[in-house]
Amino acid sequence: MDIGFIGLGEMGTAMVANMLKAGHRVRVWNRSPERAQSLAQAGAQVVATPAEAFAGDAVFSMLADDTALREVVSAGLLEGAARGLIHVNMATISVTLAEELAHAHAARGLHYVAAPVMGRPDVAAAAKLTIIAAGPAEAIDRVQPVFDAIGQKTWRIGSLAQQANVAKLAANFMLASAVETLGEASALLGGHGVAMQDFLDIITSSVFPGPVYQGYGKMIAEQRYEPALFKARLGLKDVRLALAAAELVSTPLPVGSAVRDSLLEAIAHGDGEKDFAVLGKVAARRAGR
Repeated sequence: MDIGFIGLGEMGTAMVANMLKAGHRVRVWNRSPERAQSLAQAGAQVVATPAEAFAGDAVFSMLADDTALREVVSAGLLEGAARGLIHVNMATISVTLAEELAHAHAARGLHYVAAPVMGRPDVAAAAKLTIIAAGPAEAIDRVQPVFDAIGQKTWRIGSLAQQANVAKLAANFMLASAVETLGEASALLGGHGVAMQDFLDIITSSVFPGPVYQGYGKMIAEQRYEPALFKARLGLKDVRLALAAAELVSTPLPVGSAVRDSLLEAIAHGDGEKDFAVLGKVAARRAGR
């Protein structure tokens, strides 16, 4: 396929590399052009403007947040796009913005697909992302070969784009809650002289197997919060988005509010650029350790 790609952070760069390996033609744009150089060497075409990327069979975007996406995907950019173009947004954004984008694209004869992903940069590099897709079925069908190049499975969640974003926010809310409880459990164990790693060996071999408890639990046990695979400030963004989505449908998320406050505390102590697992440090500090 002839693909445009906007946003070359760690995740976007890994995705484009796998698209190129699968034989797709990819035009890339990033606000910081130097991020595109390694991809140019791998065969990507670096373009000077978002409009040049917003063309071809489909364009994918992976921008940091609502603000960045609004700045790039303006009404003017949509007006200049060829009718029938598919825009696949793979970022974690608000439900409100997802709805706005779906309507704005449809009004201009464009297809909008929300396809946020589960997985950190190392998972993206291995082409093992879990993709949660929602939007027009025929548009998803057309870009499925690209999804197959970057992910291990695509889950279709509905016909409304925002449904994919709700699912991703719910998943990130659960992840944040798990990391929060791991941190609090570590503080409890430390108060009684029980080694966190010994405890992890027990729970990950029985009631809580899987990468969340094994991975984040190990980081908390080792007090290893750098290099960050998922930064605390980004975790706060996602928890806030989940709370905002809940408020739209009058759904209390009391645990989400507690996790938001813990992440705010981490950032207040200068740990916003550290890994999400820094919630373990927050819990230990509250316990005086």
